[in-house]
Amino acid sequence: MATVVKPSSQLLTTAEIAALALSLAHLGTGPQAVTARRGLRLALEHLEIDDDVITSTLATLTDPLPADVAARARVAADAITSRLVVRLHYRDAAGHVTSRDVEPVTCLVHREYWYLVGICRMRRAIRAFRFDRIIAVEPTLTPSRPHLADRFLPFQRRKRSRAA
Repeated sequence: MATVVKPSSQLLTTAEIAALALSLAHLGTGPQAVTARRGLRLALEHLEIDDDVITSTLATLTDPLPADVAARARVAADAITSRLVVRLHYRDAAGHVTSRDVEPVTCLVHREYWYLVGICRMRRAIRAFRFDRIIAVEPTLTPSRPHLADRFLPFQRRKRSRAA
């Protein structure tokens, strides 16, 4: 007999939802992944959302990634955990392919796309790379500096700093 756990009054944070979803992305489409995604969907059902962007983003979080994209996401997630630079082979929206060394910071979902967010050493700036446009991710042995993910979320609204 399964034990029923009553949900607490606390909601999941955005970071917790993203971490759970990224972990689920790695599971692929096996029975554990199906059960885990169903659990995440149930947890998200109780949220009162009136924003189309958030609704589509949450739906993407609970859909399995294609196997090839999931494999690239695993390499990127391992590099985030290990604090190592990755080499991305990336095709941009115009079809141009570049190789970039990136200090990965976090993975996130915005609308219907998964992104790797990191410091692009070629551009020397924060960039978000769509996983479906990443051709390959190569791990390196180059250490990456530690970064706090909450400072690198490109789709969040920024608070304006007040001049003293």
